[in-house]
Amino acid sequence: MKANCWMGKNDVQVVNVPDPQILNPRDAIVKITSTAICGSDLHLYDGFIPTMEKGDILGHEFMGEIVELGSEVNNLKVGDRVVVPFPIACGHCYFCDEKLYSVCENSNPNAWMAEKMWGHSTAGIFGYSHLTGGYAGGQAEYARVPYADVGPIKVPDGMTDEQVLFLSDILPTGWMAAEQCDIRPGHVVAVWGCGPVGQFAIQSAFLLGAERVIAIDRIPERLRLAREHSKAETLNYEEVNVLEALKHMTGGRGPDACIDAVGMEAHGLGLAAMYDKVKAAMMMETERPTALREAIMAVRNGGVVSIPGVYGGFADKVPLGSIMNRSLTIRTGQTHVQRYMRPLLERIQRGEFDPAFIITHRLPLHDAPQAYETFKHKQDECIKVVLKP
Repeated sequence: MKANCWMGKNDVQVVNVPDPQILNPRDAIVKITSTAICGSDLHLYDGFIPTMEKGDILGHEFMGEIVELGSEVNNLKVGDRVVVPFPIACGHCYFCDEKLYSVCENSNPNAWMAEKMWGHSTAGIFGYSHLTGGYAGGQAEYARVPYADVGPIKVPDGMTDEQVLFLSDILPTGWMAAEQCDIRPGHVVAVWGCGPVGQFAIQSAFLLGAERVIAIDRIPERLRLAREHSKAETLNYEEVNVLEALKHMTGGRGPDACIDAVGMEAHGLGLAAMYDKVKAAMMMETERPTALREAIMAVRNGGVVSIPGVYGGFADKVPLGSIMNRSLTIRTGQTHVQRYMRPLLERIQRGEFDPAFIITHRLPLHDAPQAYETFKHKQDECIKVVLKP
């Protein structure tokens, strides 16, 4: 089959690889009909996530048709259309029982790697380095899905791929980011980053009761989408001092909650941003936490900072003193996608979300290398790429 493979920093190639096989009676083989490039895939592309190996198949946002099932998968049948969540979860361990699916304790065969990096292991993740299991991803014609009796959700008849594809990751991620903010009526929420997760976080915050959402970015088309489609107020951080502007817009108090939907490769202005860029280039720091620092400093006393943006390792100059002295709450985590798929599917069916609005580029799988470049450099007003194998 054809698959998009990581060949090194800033180098992906669509090549022939062996077809996936059933390895466990709880496996399924999915013929992929739609797959997407996620912002966190760029962290792999840019070389910031360790333990990648040449030839690894990328992609953790995908869906398709069941073509083969293991003998213990009884809730699906061949021919079903399914969306596959990006965390791989067994469904039966302590953490799965607690609905903390992204920290399943059975699905990462390389748990020892994660333990050395983070203290404890996370769940396995499709197409996201050997640190999270070394699983082949979904930017391919076919994929093996472990624990298929737990993860994939069947697509109702009459729904298109583009309506449901983002249940695999970014829609639940935006929802969980907003849910973590403990939003109450009248609250003001600020969101750093107007990419796909940021857009869904904005919409989720409104659905959860926020009175106002203020979105921060520098890319004109993303700010326009946040303003015109997601109904946020917007700030361009290249034109204003974000901290001063947020104080002014909230009567000096600050937002009730702040969401960092940017993560480890944040851009920024000033000496701190330059410091991060130099240290990251020298591999003396794995993150560029500009957005996180601002979110911490901006939120009101006693407020919540929610972090859906991906961080991989270690960051300098995070203001812990501000967190402790101002009674802030930090809430974060890889998204527990399985927890949210069905409730969010029902919201899509009711018309509360129209996930396809973020798609700007629809391309065949063989165009993946150019699509990564276009997405990375935000060329051609690119916000979200969907690939068709």
